[in-house]
Amino acid sequence: MKILNEPSTDKTSQKFTHQEIEPNRLAHEKSPYLLQHATNPVDWYPWGEEAFEKARREDKPIFLSVGYSTCYWCHVMEREVFENKAIAKIMNRWVVSIKVDREERPDLDRVYMAALQTMTGSGGWPMSIFMTPEYKPFYAATYIPPTNQDGRIGFLELLTRIHDVWEHERSKIVGHGNRITEILQESEKAQHPVTPISLSILDHAFDEFVQSFDSTFGGFGTAPKFPRPTIYNFLLRYYSRTGNLIARDMALATLQKIAEGGIYDQLGGGFHRYSTDERWHVPHFEKMLYDQAQLVISFLEAFQITHDPFYAQIAREVLGYVQRVLSHPEGGFYSAEDAESAVSRTDPMKKKEGAFYIWKKKEIDSLLNDQLAKIAAFGYGIQETGNVPREGGRELSGENILFIANSVENIVHLMGEKIEDVQAYLDTVKGKLFSARELRPKPHKDDKLLLSWNSLMISAFAKAYQIFHDPSYLATARDAVQFLLSKLYNPISEKLLRRFRNDEAKIESQLADYAYFVQGMLDLYEASFEIAWLKMAITLTEEQIKLFYDEDRGGFFDTDGTDPTLLLRTKETYDGAEPSGNSIAILNLLRLSQMIGSNRYQDMASRSLMCFGEIMEKNPHAVPQLLVALDYSLSKPMQIVLAGDMEHPLVLDMLNELHSRFQPHKVVLFADGSQGQEFLSQYVHFYEDLLADEKDPKIYICQNYTCELPISDVQKLQQTLDRSNRLIDPGE
Repeated sequence: MKILNEPSTDKTSQKFTHQEIEPNRLAHEKSPYLLQHATNPVDWYPWGEEAFEKARREDKPIFLSVGYSTCYWCHVMEREVFENKAIAKIMNRWVVSIKVDREERPDLDRVYMAALQTMTGSGGWPMSIFMTPEYKPFYAATYIPPTNQDGRIGFLELLTRIHDVWEHERSKIVGHGNRITEILQESEKAQHPVTPISLSILDHAFDEFVQSFDSTFGGFGTAPKFPRPTIYNFLLRYYSRTGNLIARDMALATLQKIAEGGIYDQLGGGFHRYSTDERWHVPHFEKMLYDQAQLVISFLEAFQITHDPFYAQIAREVLGYVQRVLSHPEGGFYSAEDAESAVSRTDPMKKKEGAFYIWKKKEIDSLLNDQLAKIAAFGYGIQETGNVPREGGRELSGENILFIANSVENIVHLMGEKIEDVQAYLDTVKGKLFSARELRPKPHKDDKLLLSWNSLMISAFAKAYQIFHDPSYLATARDAVQFLLSKLYNPISEKLLRRFRNDEAKIESQLADYAYFVQGMLDLYEASFEIAWLKMAITLTEEQIKLFYDEDRGGFFDTDGTDPTLLLRTKETYDGAEPSGNSIAILNLLRLSQMIGSNRYQDMASRSLMCFGEIMEKNPHAVPQLLVALDYSLSKPMQIVLAGDMEHPLVLDMLNELHSRFQPHKVVLFADGSQGQEFLSQYVHFYEDLLADEKDPKIYICQNYTCELPISDVQKLQQTLDRSNRLIDPGE
């Protein structure tokens, strides 16, 4: 849309300190992102009727700003624009300003991101939307500088132009807002043809990923590069189905490259959000819970396939980081750590992106003796002038980002030392640098608990327990589920809430919350065999169907459709930084249909996959986790049932053998001779006939509840699994 008026000549850049101004309405919120803006001179409102009523009463447009607490450019725009008293004064006069935490309200973020992409062709945060009091967007951008800069309109001039058109040519704004809204609504209502699903969709998707694979540095596409675990999920399952080594190797190579790069915190564990370059070296330094959760599972599956301890080590380090830094003391997990932090303890207001993680060579040398400093330089690529290339940004000039520059074997060759000595030296270097770094100012932590992200992490800890048998992993997963149920679940209405912080539970849960939480409980059941988790998974699946399932077309809506302020009721399929709610909901239905013999769940999943068949066929890059669900639906999953005493050594040995393998097309259940078996028998009478002899445990390998003879020794189990396993030996 063309905005009329001459550029403003007001270059005022008055700033304020937080002590100079009374808090605005955001001070009453719990979101760390909203609270960060509570002392801006902008008269911010949270999303709600109060703001819209004011806009209608005073006849003003709305400025909607959407971001999140660990968003670097959100911080920049706050400092440059929203802390500028001159700009804030004009905002307060001409618009009603609303702040939204996209992590609390992904439904709003999804709607206005679609508007932003429709108007500009791209997206990102902070998201800046001008809209009518009827929720209709008419201008959209991401970061806006305070004044005109590098060909980009400044916020002050933009405000002036919008105000002028609003006052004198309102019909242009209203007309444009109506057109954008119609485009969005028509796109959402478009009836995609029901498409038959077949293996050819998986083959075509694999070919697409081959075309975009970076064979030099791993990953898909060019810089900036984001880890996308949903792609690795698909590729490893395609390998499991077909034995195609290219699929396996693309996933494994990518995981190795990101674990060796600067995008991985080599000292403290955990992955940063993305890499600004193609070789995973210079990250955007924020750490998000959902990345840790999904990547742990990717590394666990890589370990199951290869039995290479490298992948196990990375999974353990990430889990350790989450337990150490992101865990709530009563259970559950915080959301994120910021990209920027204070440069020093003596000047906490001076912040820099990556300050917590970067190093000068002289600083490292001062902490280590000459031999260790030499080892550190070889191992982590440390250079006198810094190892960040010029395109990494002026802020990082002269700095070192730690990455794996040389393997232990290479350092042995370079230094002529014994391999065990080099490993010991590296461990010492890592410990000393980590201890020194702990004395630096820590990045801001977003300490809200989101149900969806917590659920992904529950799955990661549950699966890690299956493979590593570390009781702390099972305890962490169990404590998280119990805490979330105590804070975010209403047992009377059987509904979930989305966010918990500082004793406040708020915001109705959406599809992804239900789907991820059900998945987490299914994974926890398969780790612990405590029947309560399977019962709750079924209860919440029924509530999810009631709230979100599209009876006419199949698939699930993202919201329940009761919020009048939402322009669209979306049905998301895109598997981006997080898998779509539909991908996980469909996969849950397929797993539950195998566990409890539900043809209804199987039919719902099949209808939903056909509803999304066209997008899987035409745009597989967008929906890799949906392809995982399709792959599962086209397989013949095994029902593996253990019968006996969970503490019997043979049961533990059989479970160890079972979980040492990558076999994604299975469900695992336990016949315990008591409540668990009784509950399962309500759904499938087959479970009644399994004898849970405490002294003579057995394992049953079944398909469609038709079982081979029971197995009572590990060697026989190995032989049976070998016959059923489609995997090709990784050594071939």
